[in-house]
Amino acid sequence: MEFASLATGMEVVLKDGRDRLARMSLRELLTSDRAELIHDTSGPSSTDDEDLAAVVLNRLTKDEKKAVLERAEHVREMLTGYRSGSEDLPRPDEPRPQYAPGLPLKVRYEAKAAELGVSARSTRRWAQAFREHGEAGLVPRTAGADGGLSNADPRWVEAAEEVLNEYEEESRPSVKVVLEEVEARVKTKFKLVKVPVPPQTTAYRWMQELERRHPTFRLSTQRNRDIADRPRGVYGKLRPTRPGEYVLMDTTRLDVFALDPVTLRWMQAELTVAMDWYTRCIVGLRVTPVSTKAIDAAAVLYQAYRPQPVPESWPSEAAWPEHGIPRGVLLEAEAVHGPLTGVWGPKVAPETLIVDHGKIYLSAHLTSVCRRMGISVQPARLRTGRDKGPVERFFRTLREDLLQRLPGYKGPDIHSRGLNPEKDAFFFHHELEAIIREWTAVTYHRRPHEGLLDPHLPKVELSPAAMFEHGLARAGYIEVPRDPHLAYEFLDVTMRTVQHYGVEINSRRYNGDCLDGLRDMAGSDIDLDKRRLPFFADPDDVTRIHFRDHERVWHTLKWEHAPSLAMPLSEEALQFARRLAAKEYTYPDDRLAIALLLKRWNLGLGTSLVERRMALRLSREQVALELPEQPADDVSSLPSVARVLSLPEQPAPPVIEAVQDQEPEAGDDDADGLEELEQELDFYATALKDIDDDE
Repeated sequence: MEFASLATGMEVVLKDGRDRLARMSLRELLTSDRAELIHDTSGPSSTDDEDLAAVVLNRLTKDEKKAVLERAEHVREMLTGYRSGSEDLPRPDEPRPQYAPGLPLKVRYEAKAAELGVSARSTRRWAQAFREHGEAGLVPRTAGADGGLSNADPRWVEAAEEVLNEYEEESRPSVKVVLEEVEARVKTKFKLVKVPVPPQTTAYRWMQELERRHPTFRLSTQRNRDIADRPRGVYGKLRPTRPGEYVLMDTTRLDVFALDPVTLRWMQAELTVAMDWYTRCIVGLRVTPVSTKAIDAAAVLYQAYRPQPVPESWPSEAAWPEHGIPRGVLLEAEAVHGPLTGVWGPKVAPETLIVDHGKIYLSAHLTSVCRRMGISVQPARLRTGRDKGPVERFFRTLREDLLQRLPGYKGPDIHSRGLNPEKDAFFFHHELEAIIREWTAVTYHRRPHEGLLDPHLPKVELSPAAMFEHGLARAGYIEVPRDPHLAYEFLDVTMRTVQHYGVEINSRRYNGDCLDGLRDMAGSDIDLDKRRLPFFADPDDVTRIHFRDHERVWHTLKWEHAPSLAMPLSEEALQFARRLAAKEYTYPDDRLAIALLLKRWNLGLGTSLVERRMALRLSREQVALELPEQPADDVSSLPSVARVLSLPEQPAPPVIEAVQDQEPEAGDDDADGLEELEQELDFYATALKDIDDDE
């Protein structure tokens, strides 16, 4: 090959395998496929057996890397007389006499061996490895190489991984049992080849390394299953860009017991929340006794459109304007100079609802509500909690920051449970919900969140409230429905025809004057699909139903037995009362069934889990959906957590039985006296005193 410098550039004259000459430019030689450069030596390549020094050193732990660097200083002192390796950077006592540069290397090797307590052969081996590979050559063969399995037989490792994978959904085994199964698997799988069995200490060390890849022994079995179910590919996630785009909804059992208002006994409680993914704001929550129903999930979703008003005892910064715009954007003169007004959380218009595969979330009730409101339902993947990671993290934050400070806390699992946490149950369910709502509005919404950031300002700490303002700046004003009768849309829908006696739903008859123009449709020739009208019912209150006429006006129909009831009655309780009455009477009616049910609960016979749940739902002071004709109760009278936890010892209250045994006199003065007496007595002290008396 010869080079020639021409006016057009550098050219090369080549000879091919047939002794034919060819001329091409140097650029074509280096870039085209017509020629190939053949090196005399291999040179560096990415396929070398030896790893790069940076790779070898970065595999080491902090202590292992420190030991390798110290050994490198000893080797440099043997070779040069200086630990730094250069006479320009000497230390105060260098060079030491036994490592003077004029001494033979053999003498220096022996001096270093005597200093470190090793053989001279080891020091010579260190020096040779340092000359060939530098500091990386001083790394022990077993340190960081293949994660501690460099000396393990690949066939033994393969059998061990198979055995560990089989325990993904099984109970936790011991290391001894697994090693015995691995040994048997090796003998069965590799019959024609003899695989050496490692010593017991070596096998335990290898199994400890395999534990990092396939957790089996040290973590909980549920955690091991979660790790085993991780996707093998790249993690993906939804990326919200504005408030309301994705709303997460989930239910969890609270780690604190609540009181049963009927029997004053402890009871489990469940919390259902709705979280806006973009802002991490809690837009709806509800605490239910024992278990959660579809109406509760619909009520939580309704709070995203209509948050509940804040009590007057809350701080001013915890209230959001009722129209949904934070006070940082728009100020109200009444809110600044007058009493505190507003709601406890922001208003959003959910576009996509992300739920799990629970029965209440895939029910016809909730899915029909989402269809009417234009919300897309996107179920998460089975057994994949990371699809709802933000709301799962909220449950943990709630437990660590609030629940564990409340009386009746039982811990997240049985291993952290106290001796008898049930006896410390103090709050009713509606009080527990008010406490959680207050903590969410006052603390959680105002505290910076590590998962909230703006990519353009990565170091700015944002709270959920600040992130909501940031979202409004990006997406603009959030328009939520302003219909005053919006709560009706979240009730359960039942299609029925109007008969001459009214409307019948599950053997309950409803009637009203507003049906007069629709009674003639029952016997007409109109198709059944057109004669069936939608009626909206609340499963927690069957005493009334609602429907909307052709003029888009809402009407309420009363149950025929509603005048005999002074409280709401759930459909579940009515069905149970009917079954209870059918066992005692041949022809019972609904009025008799209800009377028997209330008598049973008053006598304390309703002690089963199902009956206690019915009674609890009826005894709640808060309704699931605030209908226009049923205003919500004021929760401002509830005591705050600080007041309850710091409650001083009260003197013994007056004996209530003495007042109750007296025959009340007619007149308004007696009623006023009873009200004053109830205000003076401490309700909680009385409740706990009754519990002690029962015990």
